[in-house]
Amino acid sequence: MTANDGAIYDVAVVGAGPAGIAAALALAHLGARVALVGPPPPKALPARPETRTAALLTSSVDFLKRLEVWEPLIPHAAALKVIRIIDASRSLFRSPDIAFDSRELGLEAFGYNIANTTLVEMLYARAEEILPAVIPASVEAVQIGDREARLTVSGDRALIARLVAGADGRRSVCRIAAGIAVSEWRYDQAAIASSFHHTRPHDGVSTELHRESGSVTTVPMPDPLLSSLIWVGSTAEIEEVMAGDDAAFAALLQNRLGDALGEITAVGARAQFPVAGLTAKQLAANRTALIGEAAHILPPIGAQGLNLGLRDAAALAVLLAAALRRGHDPGGSSVLSAYVRARQLDVLSRTVGVDLLNRSLLTGLLPVQAARGLVLHGLNALAPLRRMIMRAGLAPPATLPSLMQPAA
Repeated sequence: MTANDGAIYDVAVVGAGPAGIAAALALAHLGARVALVGPPPPKALPARPETRTAALLTSSVDFLKRLEVWEPLIPHAAALKVIRIIDASRSLFRSPDIAFDSRELGLEAFGYNIANTTLVEMLYARAEEILPAVIPASVEAVQIGDREARLTVSGDRALIARLVAGADGRRSVCRIAAGIAVSEWRYDQAAIASSFHHTRPHDGVSTELHRESGSVTTVPMPDPLLSSLIWVGSTAEIEEVMAGDDAAFAALLQNRLGDALGEITAVGARAQFPVAGLTAKQLAANRTALIGEAAHILPPIGAQGLNLGLRDAAALAVLLAAALRRGHDPGGSSVLSAYVRARQLDVLSRTVGVDLLNRSLLTGLLPVQAARGLVLHGLNALAPLRRMIMRAGLAPPATLPSLMQPAA
């Protein structure tokens, strides 16, 4: 079904990234009449290979199981069994190496790592199967009225919905139309996303090397001799690293990692992006609820960004389905207020926590370095504290949405 079909939808989800598609699938799963609007995901091409991956925590995996999209993703997913943190700084208060093992929580894995292209393609394929309307076009304008919103889609088409779920990223058209302001900040940092082959199996271990100005993180891929990579450093450092050829990049990476994964035998495509943060000053207003990067953007630390967006999607679906069962307006103020209450603590705690961790790596202040070292010493020595931190990393401070809880 396409725009201009005369239908009025309960929700128009704008944005066909993973959080937006998951939101549309979850809303439809719970009985809402949904339209998904946004350019379809680009196919992975040899000339433009995928460099980014998604580390999905267990609650996100449970969510995808509910949406019936996890099964086809399994062959493309690598289990994250252990997270190892190594202090590679030159600080006077260097911390001991610490390993967070999923077995301490009785889990097979903390989550699974999947190439972004694969994740989005399979989510989109599922959306095309089950949604009443998938419109592969950009939204050019949103007009918000008292009872509904009118979306103008490229090609001079229109779509009407009672709620707009804005999952359209950093420069969200939906957020701007709703009059929602943002706070933005930048770090003097950039990041490289890539992948590399190595001679020693990763054994499901993700390694984070923390050092001055940033970190180098390796994350397992389904091939035991392949890992994805996020290298965060000062903007000047990253630009210098990007300027080298593959051989120079591999040599620099080998120097950073040592023999942790054996010899680096090949490196994949590289992409550079700035490290920045964004938070919407309201998560919902004026018949609009924000999801994912339209609402919050975090530095690439601790696999929090996409998982936070998927929790947005699940929470909105549960709240809107309850409103529809009661005959309430899905875009009314009561639904929007409930969404804000459900999400604000999780978003705030993750935003502040990731920001503080990133800044602790950047500062040269000895008291901050000492405090960080003391915390990691405690985590290394005290198993109950370590387990508490692992649980906090996997789940929000509030109750998980029902769609993200393990099936009985």
